[in-house]
Amino acid sequence: MNSDLIQNSAVDLAAAIASGEVSSADVVAAHLDRIDEVNGDVNAIVSMRSRDEILADAEAADAAGGGGPLHGLPIAVKDLEDVAGLPTRAGSLISSDQPVAADGYVAAKLRSAGAIIIGKTNTPEFGTGCHTFNEVFGVTRNPWNLGRISGGSSGGAAAALSARMLPIADGSDLGGSLRNPASMCSVVGMRPSVGRVADPLATTTHLRLGLSGPMGRTVADTALLMSAMAGPDVRDPWSLPDEGSTFTSSLPTTTNAKVAWGGNLGLLECDAEVLAIGESAAHTVESVGGSFSIDRPDMEHAEYVFRVLRGLGYARNAAPIPDELYPKLKGTVRENIEYGRTLTTEDLFLAESRKADLHRAMSAFFDEYDVLAIPAAQVPAFPVETEFLTEINGVQMPDYLGWMMAACIITPTGCPAICIPAGFTSEGLPVGLQLVARVGQDHKLLEIASAMEASNPQHHLAPPLSQSVG
Repeated sequence: MNSDLIQNSAVDLAAAIASGEVSSADVVAAHLDRIDEVNGDVNAIVSMRSRDEILADAEAADAAGGGGPLHGLPIAVKDLEDVAGLPTRAGSLISSDQPVAADGYVAAKLRSAGAIIIGKTNTPEFGTGCHTFNEVFGVTRNPWNLGRISGGSSGGAAAALSARMLPIADGSDLGGSLRNPASMCSVVGMRPSVGRVADPLATTTHLRLGLSGPMGRTVADTALLMSAMAGPDVRDPWSLPDEGSTFTSSLPTTTNAKVAWGGNLGLLECDAEVLAIGESAAHTVESVGGSFSIDRPDMEHAEYVFRVLRGLGYARNAAPIPDELYPKLKGTVRENIEYGRTLTTEDLFLAESRKADLHRAMSAFFDEYDVLAIPAAQVPAFPVETEFLTEINGVQMPDYLGWMMAACIITPTGCPAICIPAGFTSEGLPVGLQLVARVGQDHKLLEIASAMEASNPQHHLAPPLSQSVG
């Protein structure tokens, strides 16, 4: 295995392939070797095409020469998205194990950008929860400590990136599924503005909480993947007009951004070490030309909005599930569906009204600041045997969602949010910093995140793939 290749950034690998310095076949083979070496312990890649098929695609890419922004780079697709020739299990016993015939929208975008799709990354059942385990493929473990969770629901993607099995990975985010695992695995995950990555097959325009987005080990790698995923689509009424090429420009290492540290927003229970690491990381903006303040927007009703709109979405999506299969769903999936079925039109209208108020509050906040900085996850990665935390700091959580609200309450704002590595706890567990910007300012957010990453670089650190520290 060429260990240098798996340590290189996606941006550097793409440039090297484009110049002919290395071949796609060599890059892909190095990552396949790494998967063979460590995936048995981490369990991040759960369905794969044959090695011969994958390498044949890489060799074809080499023979064809140039291509899209991801030309010749290996990638695995989150197992909520269809990939031709592979089953889409979505971590559920009620899903089919038969290969699907065609790529989904995101997979097709990745392939047309030149990526070599090698397989699928693990996710909790139907992407529910921030702990990646299911009855089909089992648990995905954190490369920094195999006894701890990888986060979720893009936990397979984050763990594969962290363990150097992939240079880039796509994910999806409804309540933090790109940001939470990025925090726990010391990688970058970005939830774009709604409509940045089009969803032409969406079944509703109003309950648009879930969306697709990019992950990488660096902000620049994440922007590279965004350039392939983003772009307008007339079939999606929320689609933003900017072309994906907007995200191919080089990113700065300085900024004059005004960053406001929101801490726990006056709403959240957070681990004290997570808060201290996050605040310290936010402070580093001053070293690259920006300013640091302590302030927060009024987000009192954001959780209500999130819970109601999410619950309605679960109830809607569950409608086609036959009664005889319903008991096979995990308890938290059923809990979401049943909650959604209790909601009324009055609940929906109140949520919509409060969502409008939330947008105005965030807009006023961003009139004064460029970025809101808060934790991406309220706690470090906890033991894999624990399905979800029932308390933080001795305070009981209301349900399985309570411990992940730092990401959830940003979702209904519609704002772009990115998690970048911030540091490590005394136990050596990663902590991420969540940066949130005004709706539509995805590129500006990437620029600010890049400068802050330069002031506090973590991406050169690789996990030891150690066993539990106890």
